[in-house]
Amino acid sequence: MKALSHPALQIGVAAVAGLAFGLIAGEWAANLKFVGDMFIRLIQMSIVPLVMASVIVATGSMTGAGTGRIAFRTFKWMFGFSIVAAILAWVLSVLIRPGSGIEFSGEVDSSLQESAGEALGWQDTLLNFVSKNIFEAMSSATMVPIIVFSLLFGVALRNQITKTGDTRVLTFIDQIQQIVLTMIRLVMYAAPIGVFCLLAALAGDVGFAVVTSALKYLGATLAGVLILFALFVVVVTLRTRLSPWKLPGKLVEQTAIAITTTSSAVTFPTVLKNTVEKVGVSQKVANFTLSVGLTMGSYGAVLNYMIVVMFLAQSGDIELSFGAIVLGMALAILLNMGTITVPGGFPVVATFLATSLDLPLEAVGLLIAVDWFAGIFRTFLNVNGDTFVAMLVANADDEIEREVYNGTRTVVAEEIELADYQDVLTRADQAD
Repeated sequence: MKALSHPALQIGVAAVAGLAFGLIAGEWAANLKFVGDMFIRLIQMSIVPLVMASVIVATGSMTGAGTGRIAFRTFKWMFGFSIVAAILAWVLSVLIRPGSGIEFSGEVDSSLQESAGEALGWQDTLLNFVSKNIFEAMSSATMVPIIVFSLLFGVALRNQITKTGDTRVLTFIDQIQQIVLTMIRLVMYAAPIGVFCLLAALAGDVGFAVVTSALKYLGATLAGVLILFALFVVVVTLRTRLSPWKLPGKLVEQTAIAITTTSSAVTFPTVLKNTVEKVGVSQKVANFTLSVGLTMGSYGAVLNYMIVVMFLAQSGDIELSFGAIVLGMALAILLNMGTITVPGGFPVVATFLATSLDLPLEAVGLLIAVDWFAGIFRTFLNVNGDTFVAMLVANADDEIEREVYNGTRTVVAEEIELADYQDVLTRADQAD
């Protein structure tokens, strides 16, 4: 009976029960969707203040040299793995040919084509990394401009602290972070109910037929995710010399939430907590690396977007040139950096890719129909990949508590002095 009190198991049971109920109840299960949507909204409303506070506290607590060093290593690993993900997707698509012979049907919402058409190129994508109005970005949860603002704010705050020695603003923002984490922890008590209703509504609406209609597409995505996950484990093992056999137990809770909500943003609080408490990464590295990784470390998204490009080309019997393939990879990486990390962005992404590369739009309807399943694979890799990158960044500066990783030391949430913040801190919320 004690096992039933574990959050991950409760969510897993609720997910299976929700799918079963939805298949039995059919379309009636759609009446439960509002409960699941309410659960997602309760989490989403906390993401912007949590990300802002995490990045500001992380950068504001470091010296300028520390900020630059950790930022460089973070972006180096994220960009490197993103390139690997794009190349792997292309190789798998050539071998499996997911779009060949697939019959697609259904129309694409005209509003999606309009939304995709508004994106004029990579220049606009990069330009949108900076917002003219941070409050507008906050209100629309446009995360990349928020992170850029928070990074600059944190650096400026660090400079101000260095000049004046006044840490009151940093203390205030740190308290905001802790309060928001507590608020999210309270919301997570309702996670099993929310997950049950979300999956019941989904199963009642589409059933399992959507899986078989694009089996090769989903299979290619899953194969890529598993290969890249294995590559992550190998690289982390070689660099950190930590036992890979201990990783599954440390990743199971965040994996359960990731694959049931299909949202890196919703899973972020759990990832932040587990990376510190279970993996042993220092709080300052976890705050910075995971917050940035929330939108810029979506390796599963890069892999899936490139498979989408190849799927659309193959479904229309189009042979892409080398330049078009490189452009597709670049677009996949840029879209990964600029897409809001909550469910619902894929239709516009798929339509944008089709429009940019002059690929058949008709096939997008099928991809949208099965995107929930592809989203499970994407989010699984996005979430766990962020933890792996945090380990790699922390390892370079000996910021991993190996005793915590090996389970010989237990870390619990505790009050800390900001003057000691740059030390190796192992502080996070206790598991429910």
